[in-house]
Amino acid sequence: MDAPEIAPRPEHHHRDVRGGSARAAVFGVSDGLVSNVGLILGVAGADPAPGVVRLAGVAGLIAGAVSMAAGEYNSMRVQTELLQRELDLERRELRRNPHVEMVELSQLYQSRGVDPDRARELAEDMMRDPEIALQTHAREELGIDPNKLGSPAGAATSSFFAFCVGASVPLIPWLFMGHGGAIVASLVAAVIAAVAVGVAVARFTDRAPWVPIGRQVLFTLVPAAITFAIGSAVGVGVG
Repeated sequence: MDAPEIAPRPEHHHRDVRGGSARAAVFGVSDGLVSNVGLILGVAGADPAPGVVRLAGVAGLIAGAVSMAAGEYNSMRVQTELLQRELDLERRELRRNPHVEMVELSQLYQSRGVDPDRARELAEDMMRDPEIALQTHAREELGIDPNKLGSPAGAATSSFFAFCVGASVPLIPWLFMGHGGAIVASLVAAVIAAVAVGVAVARFTDRAPWVPIGRQVLFTLVPAAITFAIGSAVGVGVG
């Protein structure tokens, strides 16, 4: 009797969440939305001419996007340099003390349940090629992939354009509508965008959408309400 055929298992692909660009994009949209809706409604609370609100919204969009991109670039650059430093140290140790590094790798395999003889054999195989040895030690000891340290420029670019997208949502109504209608339209657009960001976060993390949606809507509306109240209280006579 022939053995039954076993269907091949579908490949399971993990998302690359270490590069920084996807994280920067999601955070950029959220930050642009929250910060600019708060700024726009804070200025609008003072009841100025619509042009003043438009100017504030455009200024907030440009300044926030540049600041966000610069901050993301600097943070990713520092992270990359720190990781590269660790790799340089590991490369130097592999060159100076290859036997010690081989023993460390063998002991690491043994700590994970590999037979001692097999662990030593694996370690010796890895140490034959300096580049493979470096990659193996980096992954096993440092928990990093030398080929995926992240892209500061990519993270900054994603952050810049994502911030612009988020910040433009509450600004667009002020390009076509008057004061009262633009306030309502900004709030509605901001809530819709907040829901969309929450859904994106839920899909990215494979979690139920209600918590990220609720969190994003809350973080969008509460600052907007606070800034609008402050603008209404201290902006009397601005026009």
